[in-house]
Amino acid sequence: MDWTGFLGATMLWVKAAHIIFVIFFIAGLFMMPRFFVYHHQCPVGSEEDKKWIEREDRLRRIILNPSIILVWVLGLMLAFNGDYWREGWLHAKIFFVLLLSAYHGWVVGYAKKLAKGERRLSEKQLRLLNEIPGIAAAIIVILVVVRP
Repeated sequence: MDWTGFLGATMLWVKAAHIIFVIFFIAGLFMMPRFFVYHHQCPVGSEEDKKWIEREDRLRRIILNPSIILVWVLGLMLAFNGDYWREGWLHAKIFFVLLLSAYHGWVVGYAKKLAKGERRLSEKQLRLLNEIPGIAAAIIVILVVVRP
């Protein structure tokens, strides 16, 4: 085990926490578009509409936003600790994490539009968008584990 770097023996705990919050983050990114599909099915202004607005808000506040912050903080700690900045796999990983972060921003923005009664996308489009986190997660895992 390599205990070098400023994290020392805590490195494995930081790595474990990073993985845990990545799981929470990806789970939230899977859930939110699925919520949107169900939200689209209820009339604007109905009691069900209000319930979906609250569910989406809770998912954002309790899972998505805290998770993305912790994923970035812990991931950067690991990158600095391992001095991986010259590694091509890290650059590619950061690129895909930036794409996921942008997707997170879109998800949050779309939830706000739904809360205002705007429904710009079809349920089919939302189902397709729901594939983005899974594809990105698979690519990121391959980059980190295989380090091509």
